[in-house]
Parts: sequence; C-alpha cells; structure tokens
Amino acid sequence: MNSSAPSSIVRRVVIAEDEALIRMDLAEMLAEEGYDVVGQAADGEQAVALAEQHRPDLVICDVKMPKLDGIAAAERIAAQRIAPVVILTAFSQRELVERARDAGAMAYLVKPFSRSDLMPAIEMAVSRFAELQLLESEVADLSERLETRKAVDRAKGVLQKELGLSEPDAFRWIQKTAMDLRLSMRQVADGVVEHGSGLAGRATE
Repeated sequence: MNSSAPSSIVRRVVIAEDEALIRMDLAEMLAEEGYDVVGQAADGEQAVALAEQHRPDLVICDVKMPKLDGIAAAERIAAQRIAPVVILTAFSQRELVERARDAGAMAYLVKPFSRSDLMPAIEMAVSRFAELQLLESEVADLSERLETRKAVDRAKGVLQKELGLSEPDAFRWIQKTAMDLRLSMRQVADGVVEHGSGLAGRATE
C-alpha cells in the first residue's frame, strides 16, 4: 500500500465521471493507492446524492457531466461542508479553474492525468479543506470568513515566494505565528501581505 494513504487512515472517496472508462481507471488507481471508493456517479445530481449519503473524505468530480455539471455539484457539496472536491477537466482555461475554485473546489486536475498528478492534487485538496475548517472555527461571520480566506491565500503566496515553503507549510506558518503573537490568522495574513514574512508582528499596527 502506498504511503500517501496509510492503512490507519483509509480515505473514502466518491467519484463522479460520465465516461465509464475514465471512471473505472480512476477507481482502480485510487484502490491501488489504498483509497476506498465508496460510490461512483455518472452525473452531477448522483454525485451530490452519493456525497450526502456516504459523507466521504473526498469527492472527485468531472466538469462536464449530464443533469448537473461538476462545478455546480462541487458548489452543493462544498456548501454542506461534506468533503474536499477535486475537479477533473479536459480544459485548462483559467476561467474554468477560477469558476471551480469559487464554487468551493479545493484542487483540480487536467485530463489526461497520471497517478503522479492525482496524488498531489488529492493531498492539496485535503490540506486546503482542513485549512478552511480551521478558518471557519475562528471566523463566524460568512462574509468575513470569505475575506479571511482570501487574505490567507494571498499571504500563503507571499510566504511561498519569500521562504520557499509549500502551501500547507505556509498555512502552518500563519497559524503558528497567530498563536505565538496572540493574533487572529486574518491579522497575521494582512501583516504578511503588507510587510512580508519578517514583519508579521506589525499586523496590528
């Protein structure tokens, strides 16, 4: 079994893809990596229903599907905070990626993809979803939560560039700095965006 899905934490996955061959390949790829595929859907409505029924750890959704497209399905799943969603697309247009992100998708994959593309996208989606849950526990107001998420995303970009951190490590840096300085993550994020990584403490100025 691959180390990305250790036996102690078997992640449960719902797959939504209207092309049966791609769906089967994806299910096989995930099973070989130690994931438990608990549901397979051929359209967006079925994807949402399976996600609501199984409450999986991850949903992988194709963009182009009958009844309900993958972005609309991702939006419904994200709205209920069921699981992180990875969007599959044959198109790499920025607009589509941005629409998916705005709908609540945590990562995306451009087809055709290999196992080496799939696993990092899954880890990214799971990591971002965990970040979102932490931010939501800190910020109750919905509109403020969205602004906080945007600020944290901008700050992560600064930290990745300045300190050479991965995205999850950049989030942990913000989280730890907030705890150390007894500030909110939003305050630290704003400080990083304004002053850079060395001046996060000036976030309250």
